[in-house]
Order: sequence, then structure tokens, then C-alpha cells
Amino acid sequence: MDNERAASITIAGKEYQLILTTRATKEIAKRYGGLANLGDKLMKTENFELALDELIWLIALLANQSILIHNFQHPEDKQEPLTEEEIELLTTPTDLAEYKDAIMDSMLRGTKRYVESEPQPEKNASAG
Repeated sequence: MDNERAASITIAGKEYQLILTTRATKEIAKRYGGLANLGDKLMKTENFELALDELIWLIALLANQSILIHNFQHPEDKQEPLTEEEIELLTTPTDLAEYKDAIMDSMLRGTKRYVESEPQPEKNASAG
């Protein structure tokens, strides 16, 4: 698995890789209208239960990307996707708060653009 694209979380002793794939980006866009709106939605939700629901949905979406990739690459060793109900049962609200950092990390990794710059000639070189 391409770990440069992933951020890790642990749920009930099992490690999951959160990956922002194109597929996950499309799902987020469907639900929120885009990645930019996601942050606003998570930070500005005044209803605590609703905020937890959104966080749980997002964790399931991002964690399941690594499972779906694994299943695609290893059809003989399929893994079961993580359900929102499992996340609710196996985590505490404190866990979810800690996972927010991993979610943001996976988003940054998924949208990272590599920019190469060429050396620029020195400006204002002294005309000695």
C-alpha cells in the first residue's frame, strides 16, 4: 500500500489506513459540495450528535478506501469493510476527536501537489 497517501488510526486494536482517493473525493463532493465545504461542516456543526455522525461517516469512508484497494489488489484475501455501526461501538468520543487529525492529514496527503522549482538566476547581481 502507498503509505505516503495514508494516515493511520487504530480502532479496537486494529490499524486502519485513511486514504483520500478520487472515489472518496467524489463521495465527499456529493455529500458536502466539495472538500472545502467539508471542513466548514465539521467545524461549524452545532448539533453534537450530527457532528459525531458526520465524523463517523467520514472515518468509515476513508478507512474503507484502503480496504477496497486491498480487495481489488488481492481478490483471494478479501477484507470486510468497516461499518459506521462498528465505529460507533468500538470507539469513544475522545477517540473520534483524535481521529480528526488523521482525517485532516489524509486529506492533505491526498491533495498534495508536488511543485518543482528551477533555480532562478540571482537578481540584482552587483555590476562590479
